[in-house]
This record gives sequence, structure tokens and C-alpha cells, in this order.
Amino acid sequence: MQISVKPEIFYLDKLLEESCKKVSPAIASDFSLDVKMAAWLQQVRDRAAAWVRELSIPTKKDEEWRFTNLSSMMKLSFQAPTLVDLDALNIAPFILPEVADSRLVFVNGVFAPQLSEVKGIENQVFVGNLGQLPEEYQKRVGNYLAQQPGSEEVFTCLNTAGLTDAAVVWLPKNQVLEKPIHLLFIATETEIPILTQRRCLVVAESNSSGKIIEHCVTAEVICPEAPNSHPYLTNTVTEIWVEENAEIDHTRVQRDAGAAFHIGKTAIAQAKNSRYTCNAINLGGRLSRHNLEVVQMGEGTETNLYGLAFLRNEQEIDTHSSITLNYPNSVTDQLYKCIVDDKAHSIFNGKIYVSQTAQLTNAAQLNRNLLLSSGGRVDTKPQLEIIADNVQCSHGATVSQLDDDEVFYLQSRGLSQEASRNLLIDAFAAEILNKLPLPSLQRILKQCVACKI
Repeated sequence: MQISVKPEIFYLDKLLEESCKKVSPAIASDFSLDVKMAAWLQQVRDRAAAWVRELSIPTKKDEEWRFTNLSSMMKLSFQAPTLVDLDALNIAPFILPEVADSRLVFVNGVFAPQLSEVKGIENQVFVGNLGQLPEEYQKRVGNYLAQQPGSEEVFTCLNTAGLTDAAVVWLPKNQVLEKPIHLLFIATETEIPILTQRRCLVVAESNSSGKIIEHCVTAEVICPEAPNSHPYLTNTVTEIWVEENAEIDHTRVQRDAGAAFHIGKTAIAQAKNSRYTCNAINLGGRLSRHNLEVVQMGEGTETNLYGLAFLRNEQEIDTHSSITLNYPNSVTDQLYKCIVDDKAHSIFNGKIYVSQTAQLTNAAQLNRNLLLSSGGRVDTKPQLEIIADNVQCSHGATVSQLDDDEVFYLQSRGLSQEASRNLLIDAFAAEILNKLPLPSLQRILKQCVACKI
């Protein structure tokens, strides 16, 4: 008797097979794992692979994926990447001058020490890969890596099953780092679609503070809309632990090539009186999905989630955020803005859960969408689930076009209709872009927005 297998299960099995092909020494011995850590990591991978075999690729029948269509991705057969040797000229367009000496570079998920430079911060915090972890951190990394809630989600498990290395930022107690840390993750294009998986771990111990810039780009592709790009799949996981009274300012920029598929997870655990801010910018990729999950681990936390997406042609960008509040006296603020043109499709699902023990919570959530064409589509679903009775919570969503009166007003001041529209779009995006920590990054992304319009 022949047993039929759902295509979603078969496809995931093939991705798992390609993920595990990466499990081999890929970098110089000075940066590779020691025997004890390698054995521990193998156990982590095996557990994740076992989970993957029980799961399948989500479809539109799954509630959390009902607006996101992965069928175009499933038409492609992705393979594990081969090692690529880039030089300084290849990454020069992506270097941010303010943080040129606090940069960690990974190429197709593999640490590139020859392209990294951390002299500006090496005496203050640890920035490197798993193989460079000092012994005191090696003993504790098992408490953090692959330990975030929600790690059984299918793409997270797939990432963990192929985990051989990770970018690690570890801020010790009471350390305040003024200079941002630039984590540059580069994917390469080939005629054969490849699967790139990268992992990032950030630990901010009590009373520490730092800024992280997570920057995802494609080698030799400056503009995400460059023609004739080749498809590839990037599956990313970033875990951030913000311990008591610590603060992390996190900027996440996705500028994949126009034919790429990007699946990302950012998981944050916040301890008592901690502060976390995320600025998520999504500009590239044919299809992009970002799961942003915050879990409160103590009272008095502050969480700020800001985001901007600009979609053109037939792009699809999906942002799913979740904030779970279990303790009192927390403050959360979320603003996600999206600009949709041509036949692009924007998806936003934001959930805030306020448990009965999370009294005196102040939570606000707003999704604003600017629709520039009649062919664009927006699916937005802000959600509040409140069990507590002494809270201030609000949520909302808007979908609108440019205001004709505002365009006319600018024209009456001597601007053309096109210049007036562009000025209003720039102002819509600037509210988010101006929150970024580096002027050079603001300038680059504002140029990207200007190019799109």
C-alpha cells in the first residue's frame, strides 16, 4: 500500500536535509568550537531536527499564516551554500563609517573573521562567534542559546537543526556601551537557489546597555530592486536576553535581493525593569516574514517596537508581532508603518496579551498603511487580549491614500504634483527612519525610499 505524503511535509524534509549538510567545520580552527561545546551543540541540533520531523511547512489553512502564501517558495529546490571567500571590496558598500571598528561579518551564515573588526569595543564587551567565547561564557551559553519561548516553531527548529555557529554579543554587568555594534549578515547569489541560515545571540546582563544593528544584505547587490537577481532563502533567528535593569536598542534592517525569500524570528526575554527598543526596516525580498516575539519576565519593563516597510511590484512583506505581559507596571508602545505600491501585499498581525497579574499596564499599538496604487493590498489585524482590569490599552489600524488637500497645499507653494507626493511619502517614512541610531544608516535608507518612489 502506498502512503501519500503531504507536499508541505516532503518539502520540509528536503530543507532539513540541506540544513544538516552545513554541519561541518567551516572556519579556521582558531574560531571553531571546542570538543565539549561541539558535543553540546550536537544535542541541541538533534532535538531540533526531531521537532522538524513532526512538523510541516505552514499553509494558508494555518491561522497564523492565512494571509501569507509560501507556494512560490515551495516551487524552488534550495541547496546548502558552498563556502564563499569575499574581500574588503565586496563589503565596502555596506560599511557604516561610525561603526567601522565594531563590526562582525557573517557570509552565508559562516563567520568571516577576515572581514570583521572589533578593535573599537573589544575591551568592553564580547563580540564574536561561538568558537571565540571565553570559558566563563561557555559555561552559561546553554542557559540562553535556543532557550527562548516559542523555539518549537517550524522555521526556528529548522534553523536550530542546522546550527553550527552564531554571532554572539555579550554585555557584562554594569557595562554601558555607547558605540553601536554592527552585525553584517551577507547572503550570496548563485544560479542554483541556496538556503542560508544565520543565528544571533545577544545577552545583556544586569545594568548593562548597548545598541545592536542587525543588517541583512546581498553581496554585490546595493539596491534590493536590482534586476536579474537570483532567488535564495534566508532563515534567521535572533535571540535577545535583556536582564534586570538592562537596555538594548536593536535595529534590524532587511535589504535582501528582489528575488529572495526571507523568514526571520526575533525573540526577546525582558527581566525586571529592563528596556528594549526595536526598529525593524523591511525593504527587500520577494517575500519576507518577520516574527517578533517579546516575553516579559519581570515587572516594570519598557518595550518599544517601531517598524517600516516599503513594498513595490509584487512584493509580500509580513510582520507578526507578539508581546506577552505577565507582570505589572509595564509600558509598551508599537508603531508599524507600511507603504504599498503597484501590486504589493502588506500583512501585519500584532498581538498584545495582558494577563491578570499584569495590572497597571500601559500598552499602545498602531498600524498605519499608505496605499499608493489601486492594485496594492493590505491585511492588518491588531489584537488585544486583556485579562487584567486596571490597565490602559489601545490599538488601531489605518489604511489610506495620500491626502489630496495636502498635495494641493504643497502645489500651491510652488512644488510639482510629483514632488509634493514624494515629499509626503518621505515624511511618512521619516518618523521611523529618524529613530535609527546612526546618521549614515538613516541616509542610506532614506535614499532607498527615495529610489522606490
